[in-house]
Amino acid sequence: MALTAFELLVFALFPLGLAFGAAFDIFSMTIPNRVAIALFAGFLAAAPAAGFDLGTFGLHCAAGSLVLAGGFGLFSFGWIGGGDAKFAAVIALWLGWAHTVDFLVVSAICGGVLTFAVLLFRRNLLPVFAIRQAWLVRLHDPTVGVPYGVALAAAALAIYPHTIWAETLLG
Repeated sequence: MALTAFELLVFALFPLGLAFGAAFDIFSMTIPNRVAIALFAGFLAAAPAAGFDLGTFGLHCAAGSLVLAGGFGLFSFGWIGGGDAKFAAVIALWLGWAHTVDFLVVSAICGGVLTFAVLLFRRNLLPVFAIRQAWLVRLHDPTVGVPYGVALAAAALAIYPHTIWAETLLG
């Protein structure tokens, strides 16, 4: 079955948003609100196009809301950034209720691996060529956090092929 250009756009929208969020986080240690807003708006446009009924739409919204509440709880303790909380919530919105727990578990695993890699990177001297790269200097700084948006995006990409989006659009 050949996908229409619109179906291909709908299927690619989420991974592209994930890539932008992860890239922003690596290079600036922030995930701009416009990334989460674009993913949210994309979901609102794509859900009816994918044939979501009201119940499916509601469960996706419930998953996003629950993760947003939990994320801002973690943010209030200073454990994660606000951008990470919003990014995780909009990812849960796209993945839906059925895949949110899997997403959170895989995110924790990816986050652990990422944190370990960053800690190993920080144990070594920064090469001379890297000193001119502000994002590498920032990533190397032990007083700066870990770009957890990368782990969130990686986990979401691992789960995405098993979601209703893949079932609906790829058959």
